[in-house]
Amino acid sequence: MVIEGKLHAKFETQQISDSFKKRDFVVEYVDNPLYPQYVTFQINQDRVSLVDNFAVGDKIEVTFNLRGREWTNPQGEKKYFNTLEAWRVQKVEAGASTPSNGGGQTVQIGVPADISGDNSDDLPF
Repeated sequence: MVIEGKLHAKFETQQISDSFKKRDFVVEYVDNPLYPQYVTFQINQDRVSLVDNFAVGDKIEVTFNLRGREWTNPQGEKKYFNTLEAWRVQKVEAGASTPSNGGGQTVQIGVPADISGDNSDDLPF
């Protein structure tokens, strides 16, 4: 999957174990200008440097996989966790369109076509 947005925050690399390291970063995703979303992505292992060359505020395109796992706690209760695992981060040039990613799903960001109408009785959900 691919998403475009603005780099909102990037965090330090965490060494989880001798063989595993990860780094998180946040993208401001705006599909509705009134309610921006802040989406956390994770990069692992040799990819932790993917966001080094980007500054907070840069418009970026993130290619990622959606990961989910099940965990059973000591009391036998099952819990579920999701991770957005980024594997490519590119700067978006002003006026550039999103390139085809070879069959993956693309999430388009933009302003809704009609936001000027009288929607005073519309709820935001």
